[in-house]
Amino acid sequence: MVAAQNMVHTLLGTDNSTKARRAAFKYEGHMIVPAGQGTDYEEFKSQCTDDVRLFGFVRITTGDAMSKRAKFTLITWIGENVSGLQRAKISTDKTLVKDIVQNFAKEFMISDPRELEEDYIRTELKKAGGANYDAQGE
Repeated sequence: MVAAQNMVHTLLGTDNSTKARRAAFKYEGHMIVPAGQGTDYEEFKSQCTDDVRLFGFVRITTGDAMSKRAKFTLITWIGENVSGLQRAKISTDKTLVKDIVQNFAKEFMISDPRELEEDYIRTELKKAGGANYDAQGE
């Protein structure tokens, strides 16, 4: 639990020098444990395979010409080959993760690898973020 809290605290750093951009949490048996942190979003995506359930807390810089800011998202990945019982259990288990990861702009539940694309996540976060001053130039 402490390791998970430390990973999240690192991501919530207020300056852009924070090295970590993502933290992942996986299942080991019936326990949810930290699955690492890092700067590379592609590394997180590589953990999202067909046979796993995974939670990701990801920091993405969004904004427009007027302002840039860090936004956070909680991604719940459910692989295509995960059993029905494990799929059902993930909703209740997510509350445990949300006890650690409390500050995020948007939550995703994803089973399709195409929805893991960083541009898709960024676009959805931008939509959830309110004013878009870039639209004035369109």
